[in-house]
Amino acid sequence: MHDESLFWHKVLDSPDHLPEGRVTTVTANHTPICLTRFKGKFSGLDNRCPHQGGPLGEGSIENGLLRCPWHGWDYDPQTGQAPGFHNEHTQTFPVDVRADGVYVGIAPEAPHETTIADLMMETMVNAGVDTVFGMVGHSNLGVADAMRRLAEQGKLTFVGIRHEGAASFAASAYGKLTGQPAACFGIAGPGATNMFTGMWDAKNDRAPLLVLSGQVQTQVVGTGAFQEVDLVQAFGAVAEFNQRVQHNSKYAELMVLAVKHAILNRQVSHLTFPDEVQQLPASATAKAGSLANRMGLPRIMPDEVSVAAAVARLHTARRPVIIVGHGARFSMPSVLALAEKLNAPVLTTFKGKGLIADAHPLAGGVLGRSGTPIASWVMNEADLLVVFGSTFANHTGITPKIPTIQVDADSLVLAKFHPVAVPVWGDIETTATRFLNELIGTEIAAIDQRPDLANRWALWRAEKANRLLDDRGQGLSSVRVFDALGRLVPHNAVVCVDVGNNAYSLGRYFEASGQAFLMSGYLGSIGFALPAAMGAWAAVKNQRPVVSVSGDGGFGQYMAELTTIVQHRMPIKHILLNNNELGKISKEQRADRLDVWQTTLHNPNFADYATNCGALGIRVTEHRQLEPALQQAFAHPGPALIEIMTDGTLI
Repeated sequence: MHDESLFWHKVLDSPDHLPEGRVTTVTANHTPICLTRFKGKFSGLDNRCPHQGGPLGEGSIENGLLRCPWHGWDYDPQTGQAPGFHNEHTQTFPVDVRADGVYVGIAPEAPHETTIADLMMETMVNAGVDTVFGMVGHSNLGVADAMRRLAEQGKLTFVGIRHEGAASFAASAYGKLTGQPAACFGIAGPGATNMFTGMWDAKNDRAPLLVLSGQVQTQVVGTGAFQEVDLVQAFGAVAEFNQRVQHNSKYAELMVLAVKHAILNRQVSHLTFPDEVQQLPASATAKAGSLANRMGLPRIMPDEVSVAAAVARLHTARRPVIIVGHGARFSMPSVLALAEKLNAPVLTTFKGKGLIADAHPLAGGVLGRSGTPIASWVMNEADLLVVFGSTFANHTGITPKIPTIQVDADSLVLAKFHPVAVPVWGDIETTATRFLNELIGTEIAAIDQRPDLANRWALWRAEKANRLLDDRGQGLSSVRVFDALGRLVPHNAVVCVDVGNNAYSLGRYFEASGQAFLMSGYLGSIGFALPAAMGAWAAVKNQRPVVSVSGDGGFGQYMAELTTIVQHRMPIKHILLNNNELGKISKEQRADRLDVWQTTLHNPNFADYATNCGALGIRVTEHRQLEPALQQAFAHPGPALIEIMTDGTLI
């Protein structure tokens, strides 16, 4: 007779699957059980050794006793009783051998009780953070289980990655593209510290990011225990909001504040969850929080004095030029309306590439080291610069010699590196609209600069056409690759760019036609592109194509994530420029009059590697193969990698 009060779970399909004198671990519902077969009898014991929780099912039967694999404590393999000095015993479960297999009976599980982790993860989702990139491990299991419940309800997307550094880069890219945070997630110690680089990438580029880390038990923090790192201390320099969840924290409020700081300050928020806190029952009266009525509209009105000073200069400038950085990415309609009123060229920083299509009659291309002669000429001819959302980084090359109106929502960015004629503290959309409204119906001195722009574009395109004819016989040139990409990458794609010569070439030769571009801007971290593409895909799902571009050095950093992309069916297209070298570093060594050293790379056939991962892999070695390969990849419904053997030059 079977005990009808128990639930019987099949744990083996046949008794023959466990030989005489052997043990194994099985699971009945959520209960791990050490299943033994000794003297012809099957027995079920609690899998946790009463000593220190060792897995009894991984032990062995020696001299008639079940020995724990961790510390050698012994138990009777049928009764669970310890015969020795420690006088311990383990719980037993009834076992029934039937015609169709071996069954274990367990009592019905109690309904799930809401935990602290449940409450905080529900608050996170309520606050709009519904995408997490990370890795589940022993010190974050309670938080992971709370995420699992939300994922099963369709409220959360969890992307399990191969390396936590990729998780933080993906979440950083998500924030750069959307202005809203995603989360990255890792275990204590090395899992959390692996996220450090992506955290700095988000901080430097002002991308909102939520970081969630597991932690060892609070009582051993600071003692040098296994995988113990004081993460609050370790992340103090990178995370603006940085807290350890404690047993008496205001849990929902803590998560609300973390998300709020990330969004409003465009910064990194970090919460770490000690192991003993995660599965504590939440108070019966505790409720999840949200951001409802917790934030005002992100509008900063410029002051009247600054507006008047700026408008006075806009009235009298004959050749005003507008420069937009990544900070203007959500305000371009207002900026373009102002540009059209002024007949002013619009240049972008490299981080702002694509904010205006290069075919627009007022587009002047990218300014700076990754830019074009068009943008440099336009700036040098200007008598007034109007800069929106740029920090004037040295790579951009905005001259301090021309009177400048600078507009930014961050007052510390204004005149950060040198004085400007008119610093204006205000959000870009509001301020650009205010400038335009002040100019409507008034006489302005600005000339129409469209003819000059058209002439400069014609000269540059003729130069690019000449460069297309170059052939060194050592692979495809960068100009050929990015000329083709500029014509074939879908207009609405999100393009994730790595660092190195491939980035310089993309900035210079790729003519943007509506694409959005993401890059590791001020940190300049190699390996960014492929993980960033995962973040971009999670943000747009399949509403926009996602393309990533890297060199062989950058791809090698996170190439295992191609398996993640395949697993999650992300139709990302990766363009890999392979010259078997860290070409940018070789160039810098030569520029410093040093020997080229330790920059050559030993690479596999990356196209074959992609195929082995389950993606479409194509290798291009000749000019005639390039466009057909790109067309095939962009038409392919799944992930694809196009490996292009290049000559490594940047012209």
